[in-house]
Amino acid sequence: MVEGRGSTLVHILVVALSLVAFGFAIAAERRRSVGIMRQDERTNETYCIYNSDVATGYGVGAFLFLLSGESLLMGVTKCMCFGRPLTPGTNRAWSIIYFMSSWATFLVAEACLIAGATKNAYHTKYRGMILAQNFSCESLRKGVFIAGAVFVVATMILNVYYYMYFTKATSTPASHKANKVSSTVGMTGYA
Repeated sequence: MVEGRGSTLVHILVVALSLVAFGFAIAAERRRSVGIMRQDERTNETYCIYNSDVATGYGVGAFLFLLSGESLLMGVTKCMCFGRPLTPGTNRAWSIIYFMSSWATFLVAEACLIAGATKNAYHTKYRGMILAQNFSCESLRKGVFIAGAVFVVATMILNVYYYMYFTKATSTPASHKANKVSSTVGMTGYA
């Protein structure tokens, strides 16, 4: 392993899992459920017919792939809390900044993906016949899965930088300061 570079396999796996999650999020946005209002001629009831529920599966798939990528990276780096201590310096500072930023974007991405999948499933599966005068066939707002996809890409980039600076901070030897025997302050003793 090259000094401070990290495992190439970890880089490839984290990027691949994130890109698959991104692809699923885009596919979920393109296949959102859309409802069409119908009226039953026999009973005069109005109801919604929704198209396929494949977007829910894509959203959950994106959620799971992003979760597995983040889990892999946190398992390898021991979540920065366990294992070898990081050497003081700029690499440690950047490692902490990227760690916190990647967790923030990860949580937002996961929230967008799971909320979109849940809301999409609700409209598709649980909306039956309604005896209301003024109602519309609600559907998931455009952009929920896109927002998740944007945060998936941001998480991927931040994870790559976090792992890069983390390996630099753990592989660089700590600089030792020379212990001085005498003080340089120059204070004299009073007799």
